[in-house]
Amino acid sequence: MYIDFNKGGGLVPAIAQDTATGEVLMVAYMNEEAWQHTVETGFATFWSRSRSKLWLKGQDSGHQLVVREILTDCDQDAIVLKVDPIGPGVCHEGYRSCFFRKLENGQWTIAAEKTFDPDEVYP
Repeated sequence: MYIDFNKGGGLVPAIAQDTATGEVLMVAYMNEEAWQHTVETGFATFWSRSRSKLWLKGQDSGHQLVVREILTDCDQDAIVLKVDPIGPGVCHEGYRSCFFRKLENGQWTIAAEKTFDPDEVYP
């Protein structure tokens, strides 16, 4: 059993889902190094496409994701991380989840309250 990093050019999507609530918190990407780091440490680690480097979630903010369970799809080219989030939110815009926008009547609206001030958390 393995994760197929070849199909996506070395990356697979990784969905972080709250263990307690089932809420989808974020989607990021993993390469093999991020995968190994996540499995070895128990903390969600991703590959930052914008910075081209390994990214331990919560490294700057302290809002880490403790991995409780890992699932893969039938093609083994996508991952679901069931996590216990540490901190008030995972979104760099200050929300609990990165999925805080909702399409209503053809318009995007904010569907959640901010849970922290990102200016106080991120350098």
